[in-house]
Amino acid sequence: MINIREERATDVVARETLLDEAYGAVRFAKVSERLREGRCPAKGLSLVAVERGQIVGTIRFWHVTAGPGRPALLLGPLAVHPDHRNRGIGSALVCRALTRARLGGYPAILLVGDAGYYGRFGFTAAQTGAIWMPGSFERDRLLALELRPGSLTGARGLVGATGKIEPKPDLNTLIAARSGTPPALVRRAA
Repeated sequence: MINIREERATDVVARETLLDEAYGAVRFAKVSERLREGRCPAKGLSLVAVERGQIVGTIRFWHVTAGPGRPALLLGPLAVHPDHRNRGIGSALVCRALTRARLGGYPAILLVGDAGYYGRFGFTAAQTGAIWMPGSFERDRLLALELRPGSLTGARGLVGATGKIEPKPDLNTLIAARSGTPPALVRRAA
Protein backbone atom coordinates (compact mmCIF):
# COMPACT_ATOMS: atom_id res chain seq x y z
CA MET A 1 0.00 0.00 0.00
CA ILE A 2 1.25 3.48 -0.91
CA ASN A 3 1.27 6.19 1.74
CA ILE A 4 1.62 9.82 0.63
CA ARG A 5 3.02 12.17 3.23
CA GLU A 6 4.98 15.39 3.57
CA GLU A 7 8.65 15.09 2.86
CA ARG A 8 10.86 15.04 5.97
CA ALA A 9 14.45 16.19 6.42
CA THR A 10 15.40 12.52 6.81
CA ASP A 11 14.08 11.84 3.28
CA VAL A 12 16.72 13.94 1.50
CA VAL A 13 19.13 11.14 0.60
CA ALA A 14 16.35 8.78 -0.54
CA ARG A 15 14.71 11.57 -2.59
CA GLU A 16 17.98 12.52 -4.28
CA THR A 17 18.74 8.86 -5.03
CA LEU A 18 15.27 8.45 -6.54
CA LEU A 19 15.74 11.56 -8.70
CA ASP A 20 19.13 10.28 -9.86
CA GLU A 21 17.55 6.97 -10.86
CA ALA A 22 14.58 8.62 -12.56
CA TYR A 23 16.40 11.40 -14.43
CA GLY A 24 20.15 10.92 -14.11
CA ALA A 25 22.61 13.79 -14.12
CA VAL A 26 20.71 15.54 -16.93
CA ARG A 27 18.26 16.79 -14.30
CA PHE A 28 20.81 19.39 -13.20
CA ALA A 29 20.97 20.85 -16.71
CA LYS A 30 17.22 21.50 -17.00
CA VAL A 31 16.02 25.09 -17.19
CA SER A 32 13.63 24.49 -14.28
CA GLU A 33 16.62 23.63 -12.11
CA ARG A 34 17.90 27.20 -12.58
CA LEU A 35 14.74 28.42 -10.83
CA ARG A 36 15.08 25.91 -7.98
CA GLU A 37 18.80 26.31 -7.31
CA GLY A 38 19.52 27.68 -3.87
CA ARG A 39 15.83 28.03 -2.98
CA CYS A 40 13.64 26.31 -0.45
CA PRO A 41 10.61 24.48 -1.85
CA ALA A 42 7.14 25.82 -1.04
CA LYS A 43 6.26 24.86 2.52
CA GLY A 44 3.84 21.95 2.82
CA LEU A 45 4.02 21.10 -0.89
CA SER A 46 6.89 18.63 -0.94
CA LEU A 47 5.39 15.16 -0.81
CA VAL A 48 6.73 11.63 -1.01
CA ALA A 49 5.05 8.32 -1.77
CA VAL A 50 6.22 5.56 0.54
CA GLU A 51 5.75 1.83 0.19
CA ARG A 52 7.10 -0.59 2.81
CA GLY A 53 9.33 2.13 4.23
CA GLN A 54 10.89 2.98 0.84
CA ILE A 55 10.38 6.30 -0.96
CA VAL A 56 9.04 5.40 -4.39
CA GLY A 57 7.80 8.81 -5.53
CA THR A 58 8.36 12.52 -4.96
CA ILE A 59 6.87 15.86 -5.97
CA ARG A 60 7.90 19.38 -5.01
CA PHE A 61 6.75 22.94 -5.73
CA TRP A 62 8.71 26.20 -5.78
CA HIS A 63 7.74 29.86 -5.55
CA VAL A 64 8.11 31.71 -8.86
CA THR A 65 6.58 34.60 -10.77
CA ALA A 66 4.85 34.17 -14.12
CA GLY A 67 6.23 37.50 -15.28
CA PRO A 68 6.48 40.58 -13.06
CA GLY A 69 3.98 40.69 -10.21
CA ARG A 70 2.36 37.34 -11.01
CA PRO A 71 2.97 34.91 -8.13
CA ALA A 72 2.81 31.24 -9.04
CA LEU A 73 4.28 27.88 -8.18
CA LEU A 74 6.61 25.77 -10.29
CA LEU A 75 5.90 22.03 -10.17
CA GLY A 76 8.89 19.78 -10.30
CA PRO A 77 10.41 17.49 -10.23
CA LEU A 78 7.81 14.75 -10.16
CA ALA A 79 9.42 11.33 -10.12
CA VAL A 80 8.45 7.73 -9.51
CA HIS A 81 11.00 4.98 -9.05
CA PRO A 82 11.33 3.01 -12.32
CA ASP A 83 10.27 -0.23 -10.60
CA HIS A 84 7.02 1.37 -9.39
CA ARG A 85 5.79 3.18 -12.50
CA ASN A 86 2.39 2.69 -14.17
CA ARG A 87 0.67 2.15 -10.84
CA GLY A 88 -0.89 5.61 -10.47
CA ILE A 89 1.68 6.86 -7.95
CA GLY A 90 2.60 9.94 -9.98
CA SER A 91 -1.05 10.82 -10.52
CA ALA A 92 -1.78 10.40 -6.81
CA LEU A 93 1.13 12.69 -5.92
CA VAL A 94 -0.02 15.35 -8.40
CA CYS A 95 -3.64 15.20 -7.20
CA ARG A 96 -2.68 15.43 -3.52
CA ALA A 97 -0.25 18.30 -4.17
CA LEU A 98 -2.75 20.23 -6.32
CA THR A 99 -5.35 19.92 -3.57
CA ARG A 100 -2.87 21.32 -1.06
CA ALA A 101 -1.94 24.17 -3.39
CA ARG A 102 -5.61 25.07 -3.91
CA LEU A 103 -6.26 25.00 -0.16
CA GLY A 104 -3.16 27.15 0.33
CA GLY A 105 -4.64 29.84 -1.90
CA TYR A 106 -1.98 29.72 -4.59
CA PRO A 107 -3.18 31.35 -7.83
CA ALA A 108 -1.41 29.28 -10.52
CA ILE A 109 1.07 26.53 -11.22
CA LEU A 110 3.63 26.35 -14.02
CA LEU A 111 5.70 23.41 -15.20
CA VAL A 112 7.84 22.25 -18.07
CA GLY A 113 6.54 18.83 -19.01
CA ASP A 114 4.54 16.54 -21.23
CA ALA A 115 1.13 17.97 -22.15
CA GLY A 116 -0.18 14.45 -22.72
CA TYR A 117 0.51 13.53 -19.10
CA TYR A 118 -0.25 16.81 -17.32
CA GLY A 119 -3.29 17.67 -19.44
CA ARG A 120 -5.44 15.26 -17.42
CA PHE A 121 -4.90 17.53 -14.38
CA GLY A 122 -5.91 20.66 -16.30
CA PHE A 123 -2.48 21.93 -17.38
CA THR A 124 -2.34 23.56 -20.82
CA ALA A 125 -0.11 25.91 -22.82
CA ALA A 126 -3.07 28.26 -23.38
CA GLN A 127 -1.85 30.90 -20.90
CA THR A 128 1.91 30.53 -21.36
CA GLY A 129 2.39 32.12 -24.80
CA ALA A 130 3.70 35.43 -23.45
CA ILE A 131 5.85 34.05 -20.63
CA TRP A 132 9.19 32.31 -20.96
CA MET A 133 11.72 30.39 -18.93
CA PRO A 134 15.28 31.60 -18.24
CA GLY A 135 17.23 29.64 -20.84
CA SER A 136 16.50 27.18 -23.60
CA PHE A 137 13.18 25.30 -23.34
CA GLU A 138 10.59 23.73 -25.59
CA ARG A 139 7.77 26.28 -25.83
CA ASP A 140 5.02 23.63 -26.13
CA ARG A 141 6.18 22.04 -22.85
CA LEU A 142 5.65 25.19 -20.76
CA LEU A 143 2.26 24.47 -19.21
CA ALA A 144 0.09 26.22 -16.66
CA LEU A 145 -2.90 25.55 -14.44
CA GLU A 146 -4.90 28.42 -12.99
CA LEU A 147 -6.08 27.53 -9.51
CA ARG A 148 -7.76 30.93 -9.33
CA PRO A 149 -9.52 31.68 -12.65
CA GLY A 150 -7.99 34.63 -14.48
CA SER A 151 -4.79 34.62 -12.42
CA LEU A 152 -2.65 34.31 -15.55
CA THR A 153 -4.73 36.55 -17.80
CA GLY A 154 -2.29 39.01 -19.34
CA ALA A 155 0.75 37.29 -17.80
CA ARG A 156 3.82 38.34 -19.72
CA GLY A 157 7.57 38.13 -19.19
CA LEU A 158 10.26 35.97 -17.68
CA VAL A 159 9.43 33.29 -15.14
CA GLY A 160 11.50 34.22 -12.11
CA ALA A 161 12.53 32.51 -8.89
CA THR A 162 11.21 33.88 -5.63
CA GLY A 163 10.88 32.42 -2.18
CA LYS A 164 13.21 31.72 0.64
CA ILE A 165 16.91 31.14 0.02
CA GLU A 166 18.03 27.72 1.23
CA PRO A 167 20.80 27.87 3.81
CA LYS A 168 23.97 26.13 2.71
CA PRO A 169 24.62 23.00 4.79
CA ASP A 170 27.96 22.67 6.55
CA LEU A 171 30.48 20.05 5.42
CA ASN A 172 29.49 17.60 8.19
CA THR A 173 25.84 17.74 7.10
CA LEU A 174 26.80 17.03 3.48
CA ILE A 175 28.99 14.09 4.49
CA ALA A 176 26.20 12.76 6.71
CA ALA A 177 23.61 13.07 3.93
CA ARG A 178 25.73 11.15 1.44
CA SER A 179 26.92 8.47 3.86
CA GLY A 180 23.76 7.97 5.87
CA THR A 181 25.69 8.63 9.09
CA PRO A 182 23.98 10.92 11.63
CA PRO A 183 25.62 14.42 11.60
CA ALA A 184 26.55 14.18 15.29
CA LEU A 185 28.64 11.06 14.60
CA VAL A 186 30.34 12.70 11.61
CA ARG A 187 31.30 15.67 13.83
CA ARG A 188 32.80 13.34 16.45
CA ALA A 189 34.83 11.49 13.83
CA ALA A 190 36.18 14.70 12.25
